[in-house]
Amino acid sequence: MRPSVVSTGSVARFAERARARRTIARRQVLGVGGGLVGLAAAGWLLFVSPVLALDPLDVTVTGAGTVVAVDQVAAVVAARANTPLPRLDTVGLRDAVLEVPGVREARVTRDWPHGIVVELVAREPVAAVPETASADPTAPAAGFALLDMEGVQVGRVDAAPDGLPVVEVPVGDKRTLAAVLSVLRALPADLLGEVGQVSAQTQDTVTMQLRDGARVEWGSAQQAPLKIAVLQALRKAPSSTGAHVYDVSAPTLPVTR
Repeated sequence: MRPSVVSTGSVARFAERARARRTIARRQVLGVGGGLVGLAAAGWLLFVSPVLALDPLDVTVTGAGTVVAVDQVAAVVAARANTPLPRLDTVGLRDAVLEVPGVREARVTRDWPHGIVVELVAREPVAAVPETASADPTAPAAGFALLDMEGVQVGRVDAAPDGLPVVEVPVGDKRTLAAVLSVLRALPADLLGEVGQVSAQTQDTVTMQLRDGARVEWGSAQQAPLKIAVLQALRKAPSSTGAHVYDVSAPTLPVTR
């Protein structure tokens, strides 16, 4: 048999293709390696380095109102100082802010590159409830507990603040207190500002003393919108001029005297 003959050109082409495959393989390896290095660098930059770290001086707190101590909120945030923002647990930070006295709701958002914004809803006091130094309910008040609309105590003072209605209910009667707070919560701001004192022996006997001396027999917390409309109409009606008592406990049959 005659031996096969391999041309020099065929060998050269085979060697060239082999070199090309090796070059492509090296480029793929380098590309993958470079990508991994890039990802590692980006991860370090975002999650470890101080480039995007939280700066306690770059924190905005809004909605503190008159009750929440902003420095206490700032202290909670400062405990996370230098934590990179992408790694900051905003949910955990919100939960911690909610533990600050007087905070009812909170929202925490990142403010790139170094700050955060803490938006608060404060528990503003709406009523002052007398406290006694003894078990005798007739004893003089030893101070006043400040309550928000939900009945949560947000502070304590020795004297009732100006502009805040004083609420008197049987000691420990949470249901009657809840009824009174429900009435206050329903009042428009202008009418609420006129209320100087609220008292109730039961849920159905809420009475308000207005700052001009008039008394409002409100009754239960039911039908609040109708009672408000009737009371406002009676207060403006010429026929009610000089009235000292407005009884809207049955709003469809109001009485003045």
